[in-house]
Amino acid sequence: MIEMELSKIVIDEKRHDQLIALKEKGGTRVLPIVIGLNEASAIKLKISGFDPPRPLTHDLMFMIIKDFEATVEKVIIDKLEENTFHAKIIIKTAAGSLKTIDARPSDSIALAVRFHAPILVEDEIIKQYELFNKEKS
Repeated sequence: MIEMELSKIVIDEKRHDQLIALKEKGGTRVLPIVIGLNEASAIKLKISGFDPPRPLTHDLMFMIIKDFEATVEKVIIDKLEENTFHAKIIIKTAAGSLKTIDARPSDSIALAVRFHAPILVEDEIIKQYELFNKEKS
């Protein structure tokens, strides 16, 4: 597993799909992921410190998890199938057990940002992406 950090968010309101770039922590590899406008906006608003007057969806999820005295331990992007990334949210319960929730990378990252949780990517996914780009060029 490679720890990544959010490096860039590209929002173009004229397009349906937006882009977030994860950068290898302490390294040079980058993994761009296409996400929806709402998810990109939710991530960007939180990073910029904007506090909405009413909770947005990811803020609501954050509050529910916190109210159950749980936390997001980490986010894992663990699969790339047919150009679609898959992720898991690892939640640590109040009792100390770990629960794994299947989720979209965009929702996972939006929660990771709120919980200051690490974002991990399977090394094989980064290799797949790099190989795909070599073949394209």
